[in-house]
Amino acid sequence: MPTVKDYSVEEKLSSIVKLQKVDSKLDNLQVLKGELPIEVSDLEDEIEGLHARQNRIEEEINGMQQFIEQKKTTIKESGDLIKKYEKQSDNVKNNREFEAINKEMEMQTLEVKLAEKHIKDATEDIAEKGKQLEVAKKAVSTKEANLKGKKSELEKIIAETDKEEKHYNKLAKTARENVDERLLLSYDRIRKNYRNGLAVVPVERDACGGCFNAIPPQKQSEIKQRKKLIVCENCGRILVDDELNNAVEVK
Repeated sequence: MPTVKDYSVEEKLSSIVKLQKVDSKLDNLQVLKGELPIEVSDLEDEIEGLHARQNRIEEEINGMQQFIEQKKTTIKESGDLIKKYEKQSDNVKNNREFEAINKEMEMQTLEVKLAEKHIKDATEDIAEKGKQLEVAKKAVSTKEANLKGKKSELEKIIAETDKEEKHYNKLAKTARENVDERLLLSYDRIRKNYRNGLAVVPVERDACGGCFNAIPPQKQSEIKQRKKLIVCENCGRILVDDELNNAVEVK
């Protein structure tokens, strides 16, 4: 069996035409899937982000609840100290001790008021975070339902086309092995430039089958001879004659 470098120009053209037809079959299968793969991926990313936000809010709520418990402990401890100082105030021996005890009682009273304010603010924050959490949960639920529908639709299409796609992928791999390496690089580069993925096109009605630019008679004659690779001067696609294009079949 000859190596790729031993192939004639006509054989190389036949190989690249076959690869184009196989790739076009695969492209058509991707069209059936439409934007579903991208939509599924985007939804999965959105849901992941919403879950992270939900977890962050829950952590913030837990942190504030712990903060409230700490402040409740502070209130209890300050209350106990106030009671202790009140008892001590009954047994003071001089004004100095009385003023010191009163000062401590005032400080503990301020501690209680400050702790109560902190509890009030934290409780309001928890209520606000609770609303945000509900919004996040509803958003997750909506997105997950949407994702389920998109995945189901995509899985159905994949199930229907899986056998066909595997078949064409196998053909594409074989076809690529029979194409000259430099030609294959050019083919792949041209395919990426066009949304329809057409890198190899026939001359149809005296025009390029890709961009429909007119092909001069002399150029058409050279294309039919299959002695060298010719590209469209307007779009850069590889040109083949209609007869060769129709002769190559993909089953």
